[in-house]
Amino acid sequence: MEKDFLTSLGLKEKNDGTSTGLKSTNSGNYIESRSPVDGAFIGSASVTTREEYDALIETAQEAFKAFRKIPAPKRGEIVRQYGEELRKHKDALGRLVSYEMGKSLQEGWGEVQEMIDICDFAVGLSRQLYGLTMHSERPNHRMYEQWHPLGIVGIVTAFNFPVAVWSWNAMIAFVCGDVCVWKPSEKVPLCAVACQNIFHKVLRDNDVPEGVSCIVNGDYKVGEYMTTDSRVPLISATGSIRMGKIVGATVAERLGRSLLELGGNNAIIVTPDANLDIVLTGALFGAVGTCGQRCTSTRRLIIHDSIYDTVTQKLANAYKQLKIGDPLDQNNHVGPLIDEDAVNTYLKALDTIKEQGGKMLVDGGKMEGSGYESGCYVKPCVAEVTHDMAITKHETFAPILYVMKYSDLDEAIHIQNNVPQGLSSAIMTNNLREAEQFLSCAGSDCGIANVNIGTSGAEIGGAFGGEKETGGGRESGSDSWKAYMRRQTNTINYSTELPLAQGIKFEL
Repeated sequence: MEKDFLTSLGLKEKNDGTSTGLKSTNSGNYIESRSPVDGAFIGSASVTTREEYDALIETAQEAFKAFRKIPAPKRGEIVRQYGEELRKHKDALGRLVSYEMGKSLQEGWGEVQEMIDICDFAVGLSRQLYGLTMHSERPNHRMYEQWHPLGIVGIVTAFNFPVAVWSWNAMIAFVCGDVCVWKPSEKVPLCAVACQNIFHKVLRDNDVPEGVSCIVNGDYKVGEYMTTDSRVPLISATGSIRMGKIVGATVAERLGRSLLELGGNNAIIVTPDANLDIVLTGALFGAVGTCGQRCTSTRRLIIHDSIYDTVTQKLANAYKQLKIGDPLDQNNHVGPLIDEDAVNTYLKALDTIKEQGGKMLVDGGKMEGSGYESGCYVKPCVAEVTHDMAITKHETFAPILYVMKYSDLDEAIHIQNNVPQGLSSAIMTNNLREAEQFLSCAGSDCGIANVNIGTSGAEIGGAFGGEKETGGGRESGSDSWKAYMRRQTNTINYSTELPLAQGIKFEL
């Protein structure tokens, strides 16, 4: 396979994995990146040592002192220029995302487009970091609120969105005046190096202080450097619930802030009034897109018993048309899982489904033969289950779709909500009452609730995140910029006296 896109992104066989933004260091210890597409070696990134980390944080602290003083619209201009560079490199970066992570080429390009979109969003936001003015109870006084940058934002990202989730956080943090230290997943280190390479040009062109944008590479131990570091006031972490509980507890112990985007166990409720063509499209892409490795992937399909047989038969027929293979070939619908550990987790889940009484409507298994030599390709499958089966309460990061029946909408909403996670949800219906009930306070308990679209994917204009064990964090659009800033209340006395609040008298 020709890999000219690697060269165009400034990637080498060995890449300096620790970067303060304008210069790099090299520990001599490397993480190897191998593609799940064909098992081939792509390149490596050096692992960050403790000494390198401490030096990087000191550089970031110094950078923050200068960067916070740059007017927010000027910081927005830097982000705008990065968006322009991403447009130039969209094809190459999208191909790298597809090749290193394994998602389809269209999804790889789409992920880079999300980066471009969030840059555009952040540029506008840079002129809208609004505070409030309020009336004081004391005469000749004015009160108002303003927002200031926090400092260093630590960003921990997962393998499934190797570039977009960083940009959701970083572009917003940059216009807020923060500096960022990014620890990407050790499964996809080169995507982070490529993003930093592209950003270097923008930083240099604008004489931005060294250390505004930094990356560190390594396993969980490198992540622990940040989570235990009081010099990093905010940790934004995307990953498993297990990881999130550790991060949340560790950061809370030092009274820092954490923004957690964790697991999902997302469901679509299908009512008798649903448009079945929409149902099939939403459910199929939601379940098999990114080979079921999105936090918003559709895991459960809750179908009214009157249309259950019709929906499941149509779904089984649609699964037969899926093409599994090299994700850079746009004729294929489904690429590989990220690695063999993910494959083993998938196979174990298939065994558990059968042990708990489930029935396979579309069989799963590992793909064998020509084109599947990496060992990471599996068959998307559909399992008929009951909602009380233990496995349906857990997220398996793989293309496994559970289908189950319900009799009335209250029951369906209860089934959907009766899991520990609370990220994304959807209802398919043309019935206004059903839609409104689903969106009411007595409906979906998820951070995202959709009508007549699937659970998978989100637009950058809305705040992204979920409730319960999904972590409660919000990234990207709406007012989620407030997570990256500190609020300050100010009172100005422009009188010649000092009246006290609540009418208190203090006379000498």
